[in-house]
Amino acid sequence: MKGLRAINQVLSGAAAIIAALSTLAGSSLAEPHRGGPPSPATPIRHVVVIFQENVSFDHYFATYPFAANTDGSLFHPAAGTPTVNGLGTLAEGEPSGVLLTRNPNLENSANAPYNINPFRLSHSEASTCDQDHNYGHEQLAFDQGLMDLFPRSVGSGGGSFCNSVYSYAQGNGIVMGYFDGNTVTALWNYAQNFAMSDNFYGTTFGPSTPGLLNLVAGNTYPATGSAASPKFVLNSNGKYTLVGDLDPTGDVCSGGVTVQMGGQSIGDLLNANGISWGAFMGGFDLTLTNPNGTTGCNRSSPATAANSLTVPPVDNFTNDYIPHHAFFQYWASTANPMHTRPSVPPAQYGTSADTGANHEYDIHDFFDALEAGNLPAVSFLKAPANMDGHAGYSDPLLEQEFLAATINTIERSKFWKDTAIFITWDDSDGWYDHQMNPIVNPSAETGSGNSADSDNLNGTGKCGSGTPLTDDGGNEIQGRCGYGPRIPLLVISPYARRNFVDHGLSDQSSILRFIEDNFGTGRIGNGSFDALAGPLNNLFDFSHHPLGERKLILEPSTGEPAD
Repeated sequence: MKGLRAINQVLSGAAAIIAALSTLAGSSLAEPHRGGPPSPATPIRHVVVIFQENVSFDHYFATYPFAANTDGSLFHPAAGTPTVNGLGTLAEGEPSGVLLTRNPNLENSANAPYNINPFRLSHSEASTCDQDHNYGHEQLAFDQGLMDLFPRSVGSGGGSFCNSVYSYAQGNGIVMGYFDGNTVTALWNYAQNFAMSDNFYGTTFGPSTPGLLNLVAGNTYPATGSAASPKFVLNSNGKYTLVGDLDPTGDVCSGGVTVQMGGQSIGDLLNANGISWGAFMGGFDLTLTNPNGTTGCNRSSPATAANSLTVPPVDNFTNDYIPHHAFFQYWASTANPMHTRPSVPPAQYGTSADTGANHEYDIHDFFDALEAGNLPAVSFLKAPANMDGHAGYSDPLLEQEFLAATINTIERSKFWKDTAIFITWDDSDGWYDHQMNPIVNPSAETGSGNSADSDNLNGTGKCGSGTPLTDDGGNEIQGRCGYGPRIPLLVISPYARRNFVDHGLSDQSSILRFIEDNFGTGRIGNGSFDALAGPLNNLFDFSHHPLGERKLILEPSTGEPAD
């Protein structure tokens, strides 16, 4: 129970989650709700996608599995742990490998005065500045595949992004920072005991909203805005592609220019096939009041120190619910614009019987459903913002609390035996990653002339060459340069391969493809990247049921295995 006491402190602004987790930790869960699909293609009957915020692969796994072990939680790799396509190793605590000691970003004088090597961020430096992760700026950082313009193009030592104190005297060079297993300890332990990919990419370049749309639809087209915005790319057929962050149209918590998506998402396919599912988002329940007295759309929780403009931070909070992170609010068919509470008890959350919530729930509802003996066939989880890992208002330690407590709860449940948990992130935040992405879909977008929103990968208005994906009418779709930056992917399941690194090419829409193939929903169509997505089955071993249904229970406060 030590780990749950720790998460009680961190999640002081999300009392409903705490109550649910504390109850579940000591309970024996009821049998699962039987409303799901009768015969999935694999032994996996429940898919849980935990979608975190703003991490490149190298930012969390640059030296995996070797940690400095000078601070934080110790990490020692098991014998035979594979290495990854990272930056190098830490030989006796010292960086080893040309990417760590003579990096192209150091050699490129255009980054001056911030032309530096990648460097390790210590456990005490978990709170960092947010970086620039705009669609076009990320492409400029890649510098036609040389991967050597990160400080100049996307580095942020402060300014409007966050308190410059948390760039740790590196200025824009903070973008070259990475963590190791002494800080992202839980993630390294999950990787060592289950499966991960080191060749997984954001489907396209750009920030949060394109990432989450690609996860659930493989598409950022066609988009309809409430007003003009440079974040919309106009296609030759008069329809728009979204390349930036905009709130969903109609959401009571949305503000400014908003956007609604056409076409389908995986929610529509699951509904059409009678498969239970739910999107569970921190702060979505507007009826609750947090310990600090906040409620409604302004429910807030303690944020990371980098979010504050004062040192030490004073009254530093961030809203639990961020509208432009809300997966299915962008489609009229799956939206719950007024955040209406469920019309059925938790035992029926995610089913067609719940016409009130329309599959849109708070994160505490996920744990309420578990306690009631119900886990939908497909669940998309979004942490309260202060625990989603987004630099500037969250951090790896807060993120770890949420991940470990949530996964512990699922592992202790009776659903664990046939569940697959995918952990990944919406975008790279601009953090340095050395691996050039394969361009599977070209684009040629000059937009408004603003480099933030236009293609810039191999020339102004250019990303690759050739013909991009087309919609069902044969129209080419611009503004979807992809794949984007490399990001981590972990799979936690009794069926996940043990201590395994997959090198097969995949992207955010590969998770969409896994759900489609496992539950037989068919494809999205209309130019969705699911048509190109690499499979994820190599991360699993479905040849036999694992004896003992192996688990890894971690202490949320440290990320270390619990006694």
